[in-house]
Amino acid sequence: MLKGIPAVLTPDLLWAIHAMGHGDVLAVVDANYPAYALHNRVLPLAGVDMTTAVEAIGALFPVDQAIEPAVFAMTPDGDPGATIESHTEVAEVLTRTEGRPVSIGPVERSDFYPRAREAFAVVLTGETRSYACFLISKGVV
Repeated sequence: MLKGIPAVLTPDLLWAIHAMGHGDVLAVVDANYPAYALHNRVLPLAGVDMTTAVEAIGALFPVDQAIEPAVFAMTPDGDPGATIESHTEVAEVLTRTEGRPVSIGPVERSDFYPRAREAFAVVLTGETRSYACFLISKGVV
């Protein structure tokens, strides 16, 4: 254990978010996402819901301010305006951890997968709600 570091953050996840540079993308995905089939650097947070995971990551990870939006969320194909509870929750958490408004842009499911493949790493949470998948661009401190 380390002082001031959220306990749900694993050593591998701490390494990844530290190793990432400005503009690198971290995918934070739900338990339904095929992380191991699509990515080489999978960082599991088994049993951790999306809100808890993003709050812990957001305590250390600066969200990019140079691009807008710097965060994208998966939406159903053909319905990019769908209201999805986890999207609202993650926007609220990131707004709180950043101390500024953080908006989230929609990315339809079929477009999310190729974008996520470009991510530096993928955090596979235990979240069971559908469409609780996010791409977060790292900023600077």
